[in-house]
Amino acid sequence: MEALYYIALGSALMLILGYLKMRYLDFPAQRPEDYGNENGEAFDLRRHLNGPIVCDGVIYGPTGRVTSRFVGEFEAQWDGNKGVMKERFEYSDGSVQNREWTLSLGNDGNIRATAPDVVGEGSGVQSGPTVQLRYRIRLPEDAGGHVLDTTDWMYLAPNGTIVNRSQFRKFGIKVAELVATMRRKEQA
Repeated sequence: MEALYYIALGSALMLILGYLKMRYLDFPAQRPEDYGNENGEAFDLRRHLNGPIVCDGVIYGPTGRVTSRFVGEFEAQWDGNKGVMKERFEYSDGSVQNREWTLSLGNDGNIRATAPDVVGEGSGVQSGPTVQLRYRIRLPEDAGGHVLDTTDWMYLAPNGTIVNRSQFRKFGIKVAELVATMRRKEQA
């Protein structure tokens, strides 16, 4: 009986430590205010996500192994604080995915975002050289149709390249992660 007590106590302790790690030390622990006072150029969606953009990236599965690679071409247009970004992704398996974001930027840096596969409305904020966006995305039916909680961070590099890291969670458990770069497409 005493052994069961120690097993239960150890299990509870591991759950608490795991939660504390995720909450205070891991990717989800980042906050926009962590980046608000950084030196250098501030991220401005209307400027840095505007015009033709190319994207390269990988998607990691729940075990940390790459499950997919992709390239993307985006076209973003802004009219004041309202923007539309059309995305076209080509994956390593030959499949193609299109998405169209509708973006609204408040004067305070707050962002509202919608897309056909986003459940409800995404929200985020520009802060220093970063943009954070949170939303719920519905996977295509051939991928199970699951709805995943997404935390999306974009970091502006000094040369203007945007580094994107996104995590996708179901019931609080990380099921996928995306890492990509975005940069202006060179005009021919």
